[in-house]
Amino acid sequence: MKKIQLATLVSSALFAATLLMAAAPASAQTQGMDRRDDRRDTRQDARDTKRDCKAGDEKTRAECRQEKRDTKQDARRK
Repeated sequence: MKKIQLATLVSSALFAATLLMAAAPASAQTQGMDRRDDRRDTRQDARDTKRDCKAGDEKTRAECRQEKRDTKQDARRK
């Protein structure tokens, strides 16, 4: 009886491992999701641009805001 239980356990474990290895990688499923991810990346890039600009002493706040706007506009034109 124990051999049958062990064989069942091993086959179940192999089956579960096969299912986990066959799982599709996580990624966007639709074009809308891709576009949303692009927008998020664009916003983060714009934030990074503004933060880097503000870290330097050579530009005013208005100039940094304009750089952020330009970054977002450039992404929309692509």
